Amino acid sequence: MNMDKLYESVKQNGHVCVGLDTCIDYVPSLEKENYKKKAEDALSWSKDWVMYGEGFDECACNAHAVFAFNKALIDTTCDVCACYKVQIAYYEQMGLSGLKAYSETLKYIRSKGCLSIADIKRGDIADTAVRYAKGHFSGDFEADFVTLSPYMGMDSIEPWLNEARDRGKGAFVLMRTSNKGMRDFQYLNVNDQSKKVYNVLGDKMAYLAAQNCGNSGYGMFGVVVGCTERDEAAAIRKNYPNLFFLIPGYGAQGGGAQDAALLLREGNGGVVNASRSIITAWQKAQGAEKADNVFAADEARRAVIKMRDEIREVL
Repeated sequence: MNMDKLYESVKQNGHVCVGLDTCIDYVPSLEKENYKKKAEDALSWSKDWVMYGEGFDECACNAHAVFAFNKALIDTTCDVCACYKVQIAYYEQMGLSGLKAYSETLKYIRSKGCLSIADIKRGDIADTAVRYAKGHFSGDFEADFVTLSPYMGMDSIEPWLNEARDRGKGAFVLMRTSNKGMRDFQYLNVNDQSKKVYNVLGDKMAYLAAQNCGNSGYGMFGVVVGCTERDEAAAIRKNYPNLFFLIPGYGAQGGGAQDAALLLREGNGGVVNASRSIITAWQKAQGAEKADNVFAADEARRAVIKMRDEIREVL
């Protein structure tokens, strides 16, 4: 079961989940100009990257640069992080070439023996959900975990569960997120006013986890719980001991090591995601104006180690 592998990865490498939410603006200018020059000089891209005919293709150019940037960061952080989360929207915006970069990033993570979370937030039912599950648990877009939106109900989750069992995969279901709008729906009172909507979701996922428990004590499906609401963290962790947490909100969204640590259990039970604070760390470093991918990757490694150690210190 992949959740057991993730549990072991946290024990070995720490709690950091590196978010590869990579857009071309995060790539050093030196690298962007290098790829642009290659394209304009008609040093052809391979046919599976160029999707829009002959000549200069900005999408293919950007996609190449993004993948090269991702690859450099993965090389320097794979031994100090628990896993990687790849947000598909950043790649979809570059069209078919961007999806190639997405696919190659997932494959490269796998080649390094690391775990990947495809942040796709799917949430459909019946045969549609089955097709999504097959598409993201195998083939070109294969990942170890996916993120799911449960708004349509448990029949939008169950098809993923079946595929996960067959393929040894896992998922994280949105429970209580870290964005400002989470209170619009997730905090609505239910029935006798003693529970919020997110509690109902947590209860259902805890039951599901109990039916599909691994050696680590966690179910193959965990939940997304943001670390930006410290007052509720201890209760959430206590109420759902068999759910592994994907914890967003660290860094750019305001969460810190102490906030994240409250959502962990016995030093494990969750991965803490950070994206911009890691992949753009190079932009704040001395010498950034001359940065290349090596420089950016080294700064990303420093950011991961700093975050890892900060979380460990408060546990």
